[in-house]
Amino acid sequence: MPLLVMKFGGTSVADLDRIRNAAAKVKAEVARGYDVIVIVSAMSGKTNELVGWVNETSPLYDAREYDAVVSSGENVTAGLMALTLQEMDVPARSWQGWQVPIQTTSAHGAARFVDIPRANLDAKFAEGFKVAVIAGFQGVSPEGRITTLGRGGSDTTAVAFAAAFGAERCDIYTDVDGIYTTDPRITSKARKLDKISFEEMLELASLGAKVLQTRSVELAMRYKVRLRVLSSFDDTDEQSGTLVCDEDEIMESKVVSGVAYSREEAKLTLVTVEDRPGIAAAIFGPLADSGVNVDMIVQNISEKAQDSDKPVTDMTFSCPVDQVARARQALEAARDAGHINYGTLEVDEDAAKVSVVGIGMRSHAGVAARMFKALAADGVNIKVIATSEIKISVLIDRKYMELAVQALHDAFELDKAG
Repeated sequence: MPLLVMKFGGTSVADLDRIRNAAAKVKAEVARGYDVIVIVSAMSGKTNELVGWVNETSPLYDAREYDAVVSSGENVTAGLMALTLQEMDVPARSWQGWQVPIQTTSAHGAARFVDIPRANLDAKFAEGFKVAVIAGFQGVSPEGRITTLGRGGSDTTAVAFAAAFGAERCDIYTDVDGIYTTDPRITSKARKLDKISFEEMLELASLGAKVLQTRSVELAMRYKVRLRVLSSFDDTDEQSGTLVCDEDEIMESKVVSGVAYSREEAKLTLVTVEDRPGIAAAIFGPLADSGVNVDMIVQNISEKAQDSDKPVTDMTFSCPVDQVARARQALEAARDAGHINYGTLEVDEDAAKVSVVGIGMRSHAGVAARMFKALAADGVNIKVIATSEIKISVLIDRKYMELAVQALHDAFELDKAG
């Protein structure tokens, strides 16, 4: 039988009525002739509640017991979904991660997939079961302990099962009806996309779009798993939502497909840092070791230091605002240890990042000029610029972020299809 993977997020299974609604969508796919693997998240708010209980019980907790507690939210949802399907006369059973078994590394709280053997599920499908309901976000370590997969773990679980079982498609049900050209809360002109390439979705996810997690898109791109993002709360058919697929499936792409943003960014500048071979490694190595997620990097033209013939330069980079203290501590420790030398560290915590993304940028010139002209026309000053083959990002003052998103959406006519 053809097989589908259907994943339901926390808001889609937030209570029993929503679980029944999700189960009805599963039943409809079974009626179309599919065997279905359903991946479920914990009911909305439950994971945060479980994490809170762990922290209250043991602030310096054993990560193995943390995973044992936090994974239980998905187990509850899986059981309730299986019971609901059975009440609808759909042959279904639930599976916890260790029962499949979903084999992972031993990195509790941030485990990675190792393998998903098919034998147990295939045997149940052969017996006549039509639906396997899998608790997302979890697996089992080589030591036999429950593991969790970290942020976006249920999305990643769904893509991994789709890859392992050769699913026709992986449908991600959420509280939005697809992927938009930008956040509809910022501009009413935002348009739902029918299709978007893996590469574009990966860039948008990494740049702040929160519909899909980066890990799940990376996995889908690697194994060519066709993803569809659609709403749990609308009537759906085979044309609903947005399909994330290989570039070859998209006949003709606009130059720019979407505008993404990240509101809470900071700009840090090391002033008069010594300019010598290895200085970049000496700066960004400690930042990486401290878990600072550095994004944009700009090094200025070097000049001679005052009272010295040694060349110096300014090194600017961006990172999330909540990592500024960690970055400052790492840089000061590196200076105290004699690994780097700089005058001052200037920090601007009032920045935002705005990006345009599109595979059409590969074959079209002038995208940067058009972007910068649109921002200039609305009086938006650019602090830092970073580019890739299909992306241009700028760092700007946070107060201009929404204005910049709207200006770029209009400049690239993203409200128009084709």
